[in-house]
Amino acid sequence: MEFDYDLFVIGAGSGGVRASRIAAGFGARVAVAEEFRVGGTCVIRGCVPKKLLVYASHFAEDFEMAKGFGWTVGETSFDWKTLISRKDAEIDRLNGLYIKTLEGAGVEIINGRAVVTGPNSVSLGGREITAKTILVATGGWPHMPDVPGIEHAITSNEAFHLDEQPKRIVVVGGGYIAVEFAGIFRGMGSDVTLLYRGEQIMRGFDDDLRDRLTIEMQRKGIDVRTGTNVTGIEKLDTGVHLTLTDGSTMEADAVMYATGRVPNTSGLGLEAAEVELGKGGAVKVDAFGKTNVDSIYAVGDVTDRVQLTPVAIKEGHAFALTVFGGTPTSPAHDAIPTAVFSQPPIGTVGLSESDAKEKYGDIDVYTSDFRPMKHTLGGSDERAFTKMIVDKSTGKVVGAHMIGVDAAEIIQGIGIAVKAGLTKAQFDATVAVHPSSAEEFVLMRTPRDN
Repeated sequence: MEFDYDLFVIGAGSGGVRASRIAAGFGARVAVAEEFRVGGTCVIRGCVPKKLLVYASHFAEDFEMAKGFGWTVGETSFDWKTLISRKDAEIDRLNGLYIKTLEGAGVEIINGRAVVTGPNSVSLGGREITAKTILVATGGWPHMPDVPGIEHAITSNEAFHLDEQPKRIVVVGGGYIAVEFAGIFRGMGSDVTLLYRGEQIMRGFDDDLRDRLTIEMQRKGIDVRTGTNVTGIEKLDTGVHLTLTDGSTMEADAVMYATGRVPNTSGLGLEAAEVELGKGGAVKVDAFGKTNVDSIYAVGDVTDRVQLTPVAIKEGHAFALTVFGGTPTSPAHDAIPTAVFSQPPIGTVGLSESDAKEKYGDIDVYTSDFRPMKHTLGGSDERAFTKMIVDKSTGKVVGAHMIGVDAAEIIQGIGIAVKAGLTKAQFDATVAVHPSSAEEFVLMRTPRDN
């Protein structure tokens, strides 16, 4: 049978773009359908604009610290509209680059919503299209719980496009998106309350990092309330009125929900092709990204394995190598370095202490708690913390964690070492870069008493 395309990709985000480009490089006839903008969550409404806002929110603190280094900083003011317009211009530029990259690779971009109609067919704008292979790369979407008045809340999607900066904002959630936006709004001068229903924020991360981030957020003036949730939202002329689980109420200019993301499979037609879906609508795939239907694959957040942009890119590349490059490739999902652009930031790779204990039993834990050099003259009380977890039987470093200035930059190099299975002795044999925060990872000599 002759198909319209060798590969039809639904979704032009990080995973879909990489898969399309690499497959086209192998000579495949490729089309990608995108109903919004090329670039996906990360570029358009995720990690890229978020990082730009994080940069912007740091300046108030930097101005304050500059005094300790002899600088006299004049009167400062912040304009939300200027930041958002500058951010939008940068996103437009990146969107254009992504389009140029795809077109340069010979990929056809089709604007519109594609719906799967069978194992080898999709419908788009009333047109039926056939393809030998279909790749689902539609990503995730913010989850909104069933709370009375939830329609008056915003998500991270809308937070990037607010007309005005909310002077009082409540962030609901305890994961990385929640803590990042709490830090962003606080740095810009907003009064911020973070509500999380669990007993401690950042579930899944090492407990020491979770505790320290809470302390540092509170030091910066963020009202962190754990064991607390919203039971109702009412719209006011001036914002929103919230009722909480303890019966108390509070008012704010806006309430933002960051309570997780769900696979974006609703209305995609996968049931018509009898594709198996798992928890929350996630597309179930094997180690190579293939669904239970031989002609349909999926990569990225829509599979709900590891919701990270670089992982989606790896999966997209591996898919193209497997199906079109003649090189079956299964993307590894172990020892993935991760950064949280909280304030202070977190960098982490490998296992948390509790997970390492469960997996290896006998472990050594090394820690270092210090005040970064920049903060001594700057007058900040913010501390940094590094932690290394070692499997006692092999000496291998199985987890490395940091919270503090430059943690995100530092963990990339440490991630290579952990991924390579290097031992604590090899870390110790490495010369320190002095003076730096990164050197702590090669200077920790005495294990903590367990």
